[in-house]
Amino acid sequence: MSELEYWKSRLAGGKVSRREFIGRAAALGLTTALATTLASKISGAEPKKGGSAKFGLAHGATTDSLDPGTWPDTFTQTSFWGSTCNGLTDIDTKGNIVGDLAETMEPSKGATEWIFKLRKGVTFHNGKNLTSADVLASFNHHRAENSKSAVKSVLAPIADIKADGADTVVFTLKDASADFPYLTSDYHIPILPAKDDGTLDWQSGIGTGAFILEKFEPGVSAKEKRNPNYHKSGLPYFDEVEFLALTDVTARTNALTTGEVQFIGRCDLKTLNLLQRNKDLEIDEVTGYGHYVLPMDTTQKPFDDVNVRTALKYALDREEVVKKIFLGHATVGNDNPIAPTIKYAIQPEPKYSYDVDKAKFYLKKSGLSSLKVDLSVADAAFDGAVDTGVLFKNSAAKAGIDINVVREPNDGYWDNVWLKKGWCASYWSGRPTCDWMFSTAYAAGAAWNETHWNNARFNQLLVAARGETDDKKRATMYAEMQQITHDDGGVIVLVFNNYVSAHSKKVAHNTLASNWENDGLRMAERWWFT
Repeated sequence: MSELEYWKSRLAGGKVSRREFIGRAAALGLTTALATTLASKISGAEPKKGGSAKFGLAHGATTDSLDPGTWPDTFTQTSFWGSTCNGLTDIDTKGNIVGDLAETMEPSKGATEWIFKLRKGVTFHNGKNLTSADVLASFNHHRAENSKSAVKSVLAPIADIKADGADTVVFTLKDASADFPYLTSDYHIPILPAKDDGTLDWQSGIGTGAFILEKFEPGVSAKEKRNPNYHKSGLPYFDEVEFLALTDVTARTNALTTGEVQFIGRCDLKTLNLLQRNKDLEIDEVTGYGHYVLPMDTTQKPFDDVNVRTALKYALDREEVVKKIFLGHATVGNDNPIAPTIKYAIQPEPKYSYDVDKAKFYLKKSGLSSLKVDLSVADAAFDGAVDTGVLFKNSAAKAGIDINVVREPNDGYWDNVWLKKGWCASYWSGRPTCDWMFSTAYAAGAAWNETHWNNARFNQLLVAARGETDDKKRATMYAEMQQITHDDGGVIVLVFNNYVSAHSKKVAHNTLASNWENDGLRMAERWWFT
């Protein structure tokens, strides 16, 4: 028996997962596409149409809205961006930028101009044809002077957007940017229909996506039906999908094990072994760019003192958090938000580790012998955030730092706590480029700059690196920016977390995307019933 035949027999016998089989087959020289097809044939999981699927998501709040500029977490991102909408571009399972509503994207004038040709024949759910006017309205919605969109700072490099006919859009940038197409795949920028006055119709919930929104109850659910005119051939497979906001991990787990839903995101790592023993379920674990953080507002006392920030960075036993909270499903962070797999990523020095003496040293340097601070946490930020706060409190106490762990309500956490309280728990799905990550969360004035940090040298480098065409010079700039963030920034990057989810074997999928959770947020479009 060849090695491939051995693994085929193991898959057929249910001894290995589909995911493991594809990985083994790829290691033996099969292409991913061939391995996936083979896995489908063996497991009888050839994609087929039909059925109503229910997904239990870890987020969702009564304050959620259809305005894409506000989409804060995996509920709105998966339900809307990934199901009812499309962007100009998307990121494939290998991390490559690919066209979605854009058929082509070509740079011009030294990458200071980008020309996007729209895919022909695409219609919105109400039958309206997609045109360049819709693209202009979709981008300008976030660029308006009074816009509070989370992506406004990301689009700051755009000097102008013009339509060149009904199916061509020309972006003129302030500086050259080879990464610009990546920015157009941001989940805040779906292409929605323009109104007659040129503003964006985000209120109707109409998009071009695989599913048509039927009912949206914020904080509860979103129900959708298949779009019969979807522009991606053969997709989607499900007739109907429903996304449930199940923010309590116990309720989420029960919903899966009782068959109420076919999928749950963000499994309870403490009881993951029980799910793994359930023969009707399959666990997926994907390493992406996601990371869990504790951002400090650097404009508020005492966090406006870099020595206080550094003392707190040394007062945390990160290894203990990874071991006890994430149970090995994460890697220790070093207060650099750029994932190790991203181009230009570095490991800043020194590597922060638990050191009571250094914590005391920096506390003394700030003129303090002791410190008392509030840390707001809720598992809405990430599962284990409350327990992380308790562990941090215990380790920091030995350095004379009294952390008051404030347990906040899950509902409304992103509206009432995040960006408002001085120190809290948060998470990022990460971004595939340095420019995108830094522009979204660390640039001065960015709407989602959760540390309210403003470092002049960092901001200068951000603009310069974006337009630098010499790869070595660009790498040097991004390395310096990561070091500055590590040394001076207000964020504690706890871990880079794996995406751990579980689903019934009644549903199946191909190779999972790693750019976002939930198969790149497009699980409804790509998955099917077996």
